[in-house]
Amino acid sequence: MDIDDLARRVAAADRRALARAITLVESARDDHRQQALALLEALPRDRQALRIGLSGTPGVGKSTFIESFGMMLVGRGLRVAVLAVDPSSSRSGGSILGDKTRMDRLARAPNAFIRPSPSQTHLGGVARRSREAVALCEAAGFDVILIETVGVGQSETVVAEMADAFLLLLAPAGGDELQGVKRGIMEIADLILVNKADGDLKSAAVRTCADYAGALRLLRKRPQDPQGFPRAMLVSALHDSGLADVWDVLNELISWRKENGHWAGTRAAQARYWFGQDVRNALLAQLETPQARQALDDLAAQVGQGALSPASAADRFLAQLPAAPRSK
Repeated sequence: MDIDDLARRVAAADRRALARAITLVESARDDHRQQALALLEALPRDRQALRIGLSGTPGVGKSTFIESFGMMLVGRGLRVAVLAVDPSSSRSGGSILGDKTRMDRLARAPNAFIRPSPSQTHLGGVARRSREAVALCEAAGFDVILIETVGVGQSETVVAEMADAFLLLLAPAGGDELQGVKRGIMEIADLILVNKADGDLKSAAVRTCADYAGALRLLRKRPQDPQGFPRAMLVSALHDSGLADVWDVLNELISWRKENGHWAGTRAAQARYWFGQDVRNALLAQLETPQARQALDDLAAQVGQGALSPASAADRFLAQLPAAPRSK
């Protein structure tokens, strides 16, 4: 594979090259990993897109919202990339990857790009290489990148470490309307969007939005938030209602953060976070070598027989790991 040629084609907004590049960075093969790192180093770094993370429980209408929101942005002359993460089966390891089917209008738009990826049991609601896929889409010149998480509940906070703004979609009349005001996903949301505010659910959506708006005022104010944020809003993705207001509010928020230095500070903090994650992943990869697996199995057998305590066995195993080489 000619990495320099692939990097040039990605930078020239070649959709097939972008798809191939994302496949490369998602590969678990060692040789592909080295090629992926070389590709990332060869890409231009002076392009920045607005990264928007989006989450919500299954059935809340994430795909419908993304398609309607994306079509609105494309209609305004913006280039939109969608990185959707599908849950992987813990038994077979497979994923459906059906987001292009659910977003058929956006998938056909010339200025849109949709890439579904399997979570591969990676925790946090995003795929392991989603951050690098974001970097590829930025290098390809997209203006807005929508990062859709798996959508399983309160623990999907990793997406905030790669997004400039985070949207949480909620459905009206979903039970205890304030149960989500807990530490976790609610605390990182910039906008809470109560979807399906139409038809028979309109009145329930208005009540739900009012409940969350009141609850948000009780949360501790974050330094990166201007007055009035985080905010709860009503939308109907099915009828394209409220989408323009969401875009206007997002621009207001991002402009304030840029003017007050929070944009650059957040991106720097995110880069440091992912550096630490890559170091942790590299250390964990040492446990997957045949020698390490054999040592683990031997020590686990002794723990199971009661010959060693778990803590002693873990200490003995760590003592066997080779020390990382030090640069001179």
